[in-house]
Amino acid sequence: MVRAPRRSVDVDGPAGRRLRRYRRALRRRERRPRRPRQGVGAGADGGGDRARAAGGECGADAARANAERRSQRPGAGRPPPFLRPGGGARQSALPRHHRPERRRGNRPRTLPVGVRRLLLLALALALPSAASAQPGLGVKAKTGQGLYAEHCLSCHGVDGSGVTSASHPRGVLDMRGLGPPLKDVGALAADFYLTTGYMPLEDPHEQPRHTKSPFDKREIAALVAYVASFGKGPPVPTPHPERGDVSVGLSLFTEHCAGCHQVVAEGGYVTNAVAPPLHEATPVQIAEAVRVGPYLMPRFEKSQISDAQLDSIIAYVQWAKHPDDRGGWSIGRIGPVPEGLVAWLIAAVALVGCCAVIGRRVRQ
Repeated sequence: MVRAPRRSVDVDGPAGRRLRRYRRALRRRERRPRRPRQGVGAGADGGGDRARAAGGECGADAARANAERRSQRPGAGRPPPFLRPGGGARQSALPRHHRPERRRGNRPRTLPVGVRRLLLLALALALPSAASAQPGLGVKAKTGQGLYAEHCLSCHGVDGSGVTSASHPRGVLDMRGLGPPLKDVGALAADFYLTTGYMPLEDPHEQPRHTKSPFDKREIAALVAYVASFGKGPPVPTPHPERGDVSVGLSLFTEHCAGCHQVVAEGGYVTNAVAPPLHEATPVQIAEAVRVGPYLMPRFEKSQISDAQLDSIIAYVQWAKHPDDRGGWSIGRIGPVPEGLVAWLIAAVALVGCCAVIGRRVRQ
């Protein structure tokens, strides 16, 4: 008989409790008195010997049958759980129906080697482009990032991606996309919309108006720096109206701008919109508006209006703010045709007054 190696058993665990119950059962069995076997003819000597021999043969046959039945059971021939070698005492002492079963379906499936290599290659190619697309932000741009998240993100999206819509607009004022993307617009467009007060816009379905900006110069500079970090775009222009020619500017302004802003840059009404007056616009804002083309205004490239011509237009707009009057009543410089109508109106009032005076004298 080969003895199993002795192992330490957790006394307080399930295995220890089963071992104690097993030992108590063995002690009770040893203390129980044994009864003598009674066979047929036990009183006679010869009959008793034959009976004991027959009883011994029957007992041996029964023992062999029990051994065969035990050998056919699952797990036969193994020692009790608390005496099995290998593994922890707690794990080996658990019954079979209490042990956790490992399911083959829950094993994680690994990707083929070729697929993993392709994924690593795509990741390696994407990392340099992502690093170049998101350069390090400066102190000013980081300040603008917080202002952008507070005032601009709801319409223009994260990182200037925009909030677009697939629905078809029903008109010029129907901007269902809320805010266009700001990728590659540069500092030029951001500076124009912020300094003129066009943005932030309370209602995207209304035309923006030239108002006082809610941001100060430092906050505007921070927002412009952050929007400029979205991509490569034009910087804020630096016009030189002192180099321009007022007469050339008048000709260019009459050709490209007077149709909406009037000849003296006082603004006017167009279809479903209002062309704002330019008496509050700065030279930088005029240069930015020409290059950006805000709202209904067309955008002019340098091939259409050069920087020198733009300087002449700005010089004329500045002159139109304070023109040289040749005398008389300017009547707001509203132009020759309205001035003639005002003259006819004054003459008609004077004529009616003369007729009334003459009529009174005739009655007397």
